[in-house]
Amino acid sequence: MNRRGLLATLAALPFAGSALAQTGAIAGGRLVEYEAVASAHLGPRNVTVWLPPGYNAGSDRHPVLYMHDGQNLFDPARANFGEWGVDEHLVRLIETGQVRTPIVVGVWNTPLRQREYVPADLIAALPGEVRDSLMPMYGGPPLSDQYLRFLVEELKPRIDSEYRTLTGRDDTVIAGSSMGGLISLYAMMKHPDVFGAAGCLSTHWPLRLERLEGNALNTWREAVVQAWSDVIRRGLPDPTTHRLYMDRGDETLDQFYAFFQSRIDTVIRDAGWGADRFKTLVFPTAEHNEKSWNSRLDVPLTFLLPPAE
Repeated sequence: MNRRGLLATLAALPFAGSALAQTGAIAGGRLVEYEAVASAHLGPRNVTVWLPPGYNAGSDRHPVLYMHDGQNLFDPARANFGEWGVDEHLVRLIETGQVRTPIVVGVWNTPLRQREYVPADLIAALPGEVRDSLMPMYGGPPLSDQYLRFLVEELKPRIDSEYRTLTGRDDTVIAGSSMGGLISLYAMMKHPDVFGAAGCLSTHWPLRLERLEGNALNTWREAVVQAWSDVIRRGLPDPTTHRLYMDRGDETLDQFYAFFQSRIDTVIRDAGWGADRFKTLVFPTAEHNEKSWNSRLDVPLTFLLPPAE
């Protein structure tokens, strides 16, 4: 079977999922989990879908929020590093009318997370010596374009066919943290007709984790931020039709992000993104972990899913 035929077959297959048992970890709504969801582009992965309270009894269609690192979103028993508490936040924000009522699709990460989340266009834009020093740390070339094809060509059509979704750009949001922030921005830039908004928390601009010092640090930072600036400048969608949220803390790993985020903020503002479409924030004392992202999740959710006018 050729690739086109395989894609058509995969898209036509129903999910082989089962509803998770309701536990104290779920504040409201219902979780449906799908194991080993197949793709023509990447290895299989789990997907968890959160349906909002009243979904089964209603007939409304809902916007959809796609989120990375899906095992860390809802249930602390499944999260390796703590959970975001997405269900708790959304139940409260929905009840108080601060957000539209979404369906959330949590796409689990895999052992190839770094390669799947690092933007391929950025790696291509790096100076050769910087790129060559980085790739061994990632274990191979980027798989981000393939990951986005999975989301756009395979997963989204199946979610739209299984659930009562609003399928358009203005009703489709993508969000994540750290490298999940990188791939969320990249998704909106590469597929602006699909994703109308992106949320990027504690975006991992430096690309590498070990510390550099002196001239080596300055050279690395400048090369990476310049590549990022060029890629973002070329790839940003129309600010009149899209929304972008970014933030960072100033403790643990987040303390290294100020240099990068300030330069990226300037690029985005210079491209015509005003405060109504672009929000970038600093949270003093916030660390690089799920506890910190949980503590401020109301802020991106209300910006990315504002109540309908």
